[in-house]
Order: sequence, then structure tokens, then C-alpha cells
Amino acid sequence: MVKAKSSNKPKPYRIRESVRAKHVSIRVSHLGEVEVVIPRGFDKRKVPEILAKRQDWIAKTTQRIAAERQLITSGVAPPPTEPTLPEQIGLRSIPEDWLVNYHQNDGQHLVATTIGTYHLAVHAPLDQPQICYRLLKHWLMRKAESHLVPWLQQISHEIRLPCNKISVRGQKTIWASCSGKKNISLNYKLLFLPPYLVRYVFIHELCHTVHLNHSSDFWALVAEKEPDYKLYDSELNKAWRYIPEWVERSGE
Repeated sequence: MVKAKSSNKPKPYRIRESVRAKHVSIRVSHLGEVEVVIPRGFDKRKVPEILAKRQDWIAKTTQRIAAERQLITSGVAPPPTEPTLPEQIGLRSIPEDWLVNYHQNDGQHLVATTIGTYHLAVHAPLDQPQICYRLLKHWLMRKAESHLVPWLQQISHEIRLPCNKISVRGQKTIWASCSGKKNISLNYKLLFLPPYLVRYVFIHELCHTVHLNHSSDFWALVAEKEPDYKLYDSELNKAWRYIPEWVERSGE
């Protein structure tokens, strides 16, 4: 553990070098620990400056995760959300917070596209929100393919449980699934979960590549790979509350 340099109270952080990382990313665990993932060969002396620029985000994210964890463990449901088009999209697992702007477009070129850092533009007929929801879902699917798939591959390598094909879908009642051919299908809605729960889902499904059931042998393997699995499995049963209402309106 090293200390981040900040004018506020220093936050402990750890640095992890990843061969798959293309840029620096910051993650906050469910315990409030900050992890900085850097590409191989990146100058670690630049990390404190990067953290200083993101200090406000780190503080807000830490507070949000603590509040969400308290809601999950207490069993108290969060306040209901209004069924309106989202102006912000928080992807906890990555983690990224996006601003969304909507532009009237009655033509055939309907799209949700990135126009800047964490800034999304949706071009669609605004009097037909279902089309906007569908475009946002397609964007989320692409985000899941670019972030969740390599993340699963990383965990697979880390715990030495290989899988074959990885796909992304929008399942209604499950977070992921594993077939007898060791193909894993991920739910794009995992983007909205805290990173530690996503990691547990990955470990759970990778263990299914060895035991395609929930036998005692399966759970023993899960315990070997993730000793705190009982806590995470219990939280996962309540994790659907993390999914914004508008996401369900986009359909499967």
C-alpha cells in the first residue's frame, strides 16, 4: 500500500500492472480501497498526479459504494426512479459516469455515439422514448463487450480456469451462464454492479467450467478461488436493485 498525494486526507491505493490495459484506470473496491490499473511499462511516478485529478471522483465513488453497501446489507430498497430518459449513466463496475444529451432526429440514421470523454449523444425521435432506450441498450452492449469480456479473460487467467467463447446478452433473470462447452454468456447489466460483485460472478461461472452444477465440489472450488463467496452470493441475490428502471424498458 502506498499513499496518494492529496490536499485532502490521503487515500490508500495499490498499483496493478496489466498486460491487457491500454490506458490507466481507477477502481474503488467495496471496502473503499483504490486500485490503479496501468499498462505494462507505464511510468508509475505519474500515478499520484492522475489520482490528484480524480480525487473528487474517488471521494464521491467511495461514499456512493459505502451507501449502496449499507442499503444492500440492510435490505432497504433505494428510492424509486422516475421513468424518464436518463441524463446520466453510472457504470459502477468499470467505473465510469456518463452524461447523456438527446438530439431530435427523425431520419434513418439513429445512433447513440460518444462525442467526448464520458459524454454520450443520442440522435433519435424524442417523442418515441422506446427507440432511445433501444439505442442506449446497444451502446451498453458495446461497452460490455469492450470491458467485461477482457475482464473475464483476465480473471480466467488469474485463477487458472480457462473458458472458450464469451458472449454478451441481456438476460432477464440471470447475470451470466456457462454451457457444457465452457462458453460463457455475460449479462450487459453487470456494468451497473459494484466491481467486487462482477468479479464474483466471473469466478462463479468459471468454476462451472469444471463443475456444471451446484454440487458440494462446485462450492468447494468457488471457496478456493473466492473465500468470501457466501457474502457475495448473498449480496448478488439483491443486486437487481442496482439496475436503473429505464434499462428494463429497453427490452432484452
